[in-house]
Formats: sequence, structure tokens, C-alpha cells
Amino acid sequence: MARSKVVPESKKALDILKYEIAAELGLPVGNSMSANADTEFAGELGSIPSNSMKKDYWGHITSRDAGAVGGRITQRLIQRAEETLFTL
Repeated sequence: MARSKVVPESKKALDILKYEIAAELGLPVGNSMSANADTEFAGELGSIPSNSMKKDYWGHITSRDAGAVGGRITQRLIQRAEETLFTL
């Protein structure tokens, strides 16, 4: 059974949040999203072959650190949702 994303447009926002949190935790991961956003966008449109674009590598990050990033993402998303609910 194939699963579809409820909001496919959220991927880019979650990636930005992931790299923001990794930077806060001092994890050594590159973020080509902000540095090469035009190149990535062009690659998504097919103007640049995807294999010529820089890929970020998380293989050297420990499971504990990756879990910390995921935990902080969840924490931050819940915090933002609560703020939105309580300001209505």
C-alpha cells in the first residue's frame, strides 16, 4: 500500500527546519539548500542533471544525534501548533 503525503509541499520546510536544528546542535552537515537553492530548483525542473548537484551526507552522524534532530523537529512542530491554536 503506497502512502501519500498529506501536504507534499511541506518537504522543503521540514528540510530547512532539519538543517536549522542540526546547526543549533553543532552537527557537521552541509546545507546546500540555502547555498545552492537556485541550482537545486533548476535541477528539480530538469535544467541541470541531478547527479551534478551536491548531495548532503548524514552517514557520519550518530543515531543518537539523528534522533535528537528528529526529536527537536517534533518538539518545535508541536510548539508551533500550540501557539497557533492558542492565538485563535
